[in-house]
Amino acid sequence: MDTITIGAKGISVSLDLAVGHIAAMDIEADGRVLKPLHRAPWIGSPRETLPANLPEGTVRLSGDFLCAPFSASDVEPAPLHGWPANSAWDVVENGAVAGGWRAVFRLRRKVMGATVDKIFTLRDGHPFLYQEHVLSGGSDAISVAHHPMTVMQGGGRLAFSPKRVAVTPATPLEPDPAHGRFMLAYPARASDLAHFPLAAGGATDLADYRIEDRREDFITLVEADHGGPGWTAIARRAERDLVLVLKNPAELPVTMLWFSNGGRDYAPWSGRHVGVLGIEDGRTAIGHAASLGDNWLKHEGVATAFALAEGRSVSFRHVIGGVPFAGVEPPSGLQSAPDRLRMLALDGTVQEVPFDGAFLRIGRMVPA
Repeated sequence: MDTITIGAKGISVSLDLAVGHIAAMDIEADGRVLKPLHRAPWIGSPRETLPANLPEGTVRLSGDFLCAPFSASDVEPAPLHGWPANSAWDVVENGAVAGGWRAVFRLRRKVMGATVDKIFTLRDGHPFLYQEHVLSGGSDAISVAHHPMTVMQGGGRLAFSPKRVAVTPATPLEPDPAHGRFMLAYPARASDLAHFPLAAGGATDLADYRIEDRREDFITLVEADHGGPGWTAIARRAERDLVLVLKNPAELPVTMLWFSNGGRDYAPWSGRHVGVLGIEDGRTAIGHAASLGDNWLKHEGVATAFALAEGRSVSFRHVIGGVPFAGVEPPSGLQSAPDRLRMLALDGTVQEVPFDGAFLRIGRMVPA
């Protein structure tokens, strides 16, 4: 059994146990089924048609998955994004609970000596997947990130909780024009997300995902101090919905955006990975060694790893969901109440959806 599906009233989630990726997420709302997460177009192709050196996590790229570490595994040998994104998970618990469903999965391998558990909770009537990862034992430290991906047929508009700076790395993902293309300037930084430097000069609005912009870009957003949940909202035009991703900034202080819109010309991407946005909330720099060593985020006062130790555990939580949405502009703000998430529109109107406001544990202390 490679895939397991769990469900509660109005929502179901499938996990690919071979690599720990969410293979599908379906939300029933207003007589429709919303599908907020992406699945790579080459999934299901014969393995021999794909590059032989492709990591399993790329072969089966879908939905969301745990990166531990994020990016290069250059401290402990592992594929890109670590074993949690590339190897098998077992079902530890799976069953109904009061008002919903709960499942626990355990990575067969260890990461820096730590046992890794993935906990999914679905609640009846809630359009959200509530997930937690727990790393128990181990030694040294590990960088982590979620990797949810959505896809837009006609582009869309983004909105974010307050960020204090946006920074591109020293080099683009695809510097060779024979292999792909990019739009943003590298390296560059800006505090105004609506005016980020372009490689060709001028500036762009990071909140505007235009389907005609064929490019592969990566940028890190650092959360500002605002006291609430960190969040990203994506108003998908063609899909007429709003994809929501929420976090506790004390646990996951950065949000990395991966604009993958036909910007790679080699297999398996081959110009067909179009309209994809990765919303990668993490506690990390780019690469495990970089996260443990000196890096620009530490100079900004931002933690880039969790410390591991025998006899202790660290955990972090994350929420992914979606709701019908006919507007063009995403909410200007989100407010978490005990049993509701309030979405504030630019015109002052408020939309509410069921939400477990205590899940993200805003304000609690997080281990260094």
